[in-house]
Amino acid sequence: MCTPRGLLVDPQTRCVHWHSALDIVCFKFKCCKQYYACHSCHDHFESHPTQRYHLETDSQVPLVLCGACRTAMTFDQYQSELACKSSLQCPFCAAAFNPNCKLHYSLYFNT
Repeated sequence: MCTPRGLLVDPQTRCVHWHSALDIVCFKFKCCKQYYACHSCHDHFESHPTQRYHLETDSQVPLVLCGACRTAMTFDQYQSELACKSSLQCPFCAAAFNPNCKLHYSLYFNT
């Protein structure tokens, strides 16, 4: 099982920076191979420069962690429900994800 990191405020991986009901996704950083609740949490705990996964060349790497069921998934799996249901939710447990995370993808991924 993957262990999420960050300044967590609850068991579903919300952190002090992002803690709405929908903020239950952690993204994996290539530099340390760790799932963090957000980029600010990563920067708080790590002293190395951020390295991001490339969404095309790293397409088979589990980059996203659901804070509800703790299932790791690829970016395509993470986005799969958006294509069929017009909502962003975990394909494994149906927990709703924050659709506005897309505004910050450049902090986590190279496209």
